[in-house]
Amino acid sequence: MSVRTSAGILLFRRSAGLEVLLGHMGGPFWARKDAGAWTIPKGEPAPGEDPWTTAVREFAEELGTPAPSSAPLPLGDVTQSGGKVVTAWAVEGDLDVSTVASNLVEIAWPPRSGRTLLVPELDRAGWFAPDEARRLVVTAQAAFVDRLEDALR
Repeated sequence: MSVRTSAGILLFRRSAGLEVLLGHMGGPFWARKDAGAWTIPKGEPAPGEDPWTTAVREFAEELGTPAPSSAPLPLGDVTQSGGKVVTAWAVEGDLDVSTVASNLVEIAWPPRSGRTLLVPELDRAGWFAPDEARRLVVTAQAAFVDRLEDALR
């Protein structure tokens, strides 16, 4: 069995201090959840696709806008609780979260019911100070916020 992988971008800006952009996962399962329901825009690579190319594509699909062209800062890998390995880069830029328009994905809902539902992959996005981002993001991904802060010191 092969390990599932994803690649993504942690967008950051320096306004009144460091802020990072996170997306709230879409669909009925996540609708009333906050802590642990936020993620960096990320996704699984197509066969043979380079991880950076995946990260740039997924950013555009999940947020509805191209990733900024500033130089990427490698943040390494984390392994999420389900075993998926996520590779991320930090990119400096800005984004008006009111313009976010995510792609739609089909899910089984309710689970194992045989019925499907189209939901946005991310239903909203927000800018967060590092401590708040660590509280909200999927647990393993908090390491990306730590690594970004360390790199910017």
